[in-house]
Amino acid sequence: MPDLPRLRSLITAFQVSAAVHVAADLGLSDLLAQGPRTLSDLAGATATHEATLGRLLHALSTVGLYEERSDGTYATTDLGEGLRSDIPETLRPLARTVGTPTHWGAWQQLGHSVRTGENAFEAAHGVDVWTHRADHPVENEIFNDQMASRTAAVATAVAEAYDFSGLSSIVDVGGGRGVLLEAVLSRHPHLVGTVFDLPQAVATEPISAALAPRWSSMSGSFFEEVPDSDAYLLKSILHDWPDDRCVAILRTLRRGLRDDGVVLLVEMVLDRPGYERAAAFSDLNMLVMPGGRERTQDEYAALFDAGGLRLTRVVDTDTHVSVIEARAAG
Repeated sequence: MPDLPRLRSLITAFQVSAAVHVAADLGLSDLLAQGPRTLSDLAGATATHEATLGRLLHALSTVGLYEERSDGTYATTDLGEGLRSDIPETLRPLARTVGTPTHWGAWQQLGHSVRTGENAFEAAHGVDVWTHRADHPVENEIFNDQMASRTAAVATAVAEAYDFSGLSSIVDVGGGRGVLLEAVLSRHPHLVGTVFDLPQAVATEPISAALAPRWSSMSGSFFEEVPDSDAYLLKSILHDWPDDRCVAILRTLRRGLRDDGVVLLVEMVLDRPGYERAAAFSDLNMLVMPGGRERTQDEYAALFDAGGLRLTRVVDTDTHVSVIEARAAG
């Protein structure tokens, strides 16, 4: 017999996701950070309907996000702590993102993508995801928060796994708030670095003031021009784009790359063991949202070849991402 209870939980998993989204949007974990609070207190702080908020909290207590206490108060759990805004690797921005009508609408077009190969987001909303975010500042800010927290989860591992000793300068291409650059500069004090991204995404000052003498920022498009450097660091960039756009990005990098320089991609690699499910569903998310894909090592090698580079090695970290190194071809 099929495992119908397990299948049912897979079918209805969106209900849990929706409930977690509301908890994140209301900031419940932030409100409970200092200790248990009554339902009345929480309803007042969130401007919600008290009885209905209680139903939400009860449901989330059954999946371990919050604790429903015998004295009528509610408390956060270790799991619920992950939705706090004040922790570096917070998942609150992710939870806020996946419950938005924009995100749901794109995923409802997954079938369209499977049938046609076309991007689901554009099918649902008529524009690509980048144009949409540029025109919707609140969604863009939440997305930038999400990218910063996701990067924080791997930044130290990347900075420790790769040997940056032979380099003097590095550009964090598409680096947003510069979380990864911050980790690399902190770990390798001989380096100077620049965070480079679109105007609506790029940081204007370092997270740590102590790094200011070795840190700079610049806005622009990696399809057009990037600052000259010994190294380009791109985390979760190429997986956003189809092959032809990836090649265009790599050719831009090749033009700015100094002699003996390196291009370093920080990506999930499909043929690396241990994160198969995460990689597979990230691949679907790339199809649905920006229109890109996750790739194997051989597929990255082919992109490098087309962009005037050659894959030289892959350095695994103790996280789900690897550092894929390339140098100028020929």
